[in-house]
Amino acid sequence: MNTAFLYPVLVQVALTFALVIATGLTRTAAIRRGEVKVSEVALGQKAWPKRSMQVSNAYQNQLETPILFYAGVLFAGVFGVAGDLLLTLAWVWVGLRIVHVAIHITTNHMLHRFAAFLASVLVLAAFWVFMAIEVLTR
Repeated sequence: MNTAFLYPVLVQVALTFALVIATGLTRTAAIRRGEVKVSEVALGQKAWPKRSMQVSNAYQNQLETPILFYAGVLFAGVFGVAGDLLLTLAWVWVGLRIVHVAIHITTNHMLHRFAAFLASVLVLAAFWVFMAIEVLTR
């Protein structure tokens, strides 16, 4: 397998871990400041302050479409089709995920966030289409 694919995967994994740590830190801080009581959030998420929700939601998004990214990279490696085009698409996808997170945890502007999300989904779909074509036309 092309080990160059390890780098965008590691960046995506690091982004996910950074967000789960940030979620824990913002939630702990909110509890310590008295902005929320543990009993208010024990069975749900609605009572968390806005900042905690933004970071938590950004983290949750890293557990959705990224699974298709990880699977795609693995399939590309297994089938030996991990070439330059797929590597470029992998990096573009990771870059768009970083943009999505940045928007999510700062301005949270819905149209901008959706545009970044949609772009990342389209790049991920292109990754899968090109990977499938490579595998099926061998």
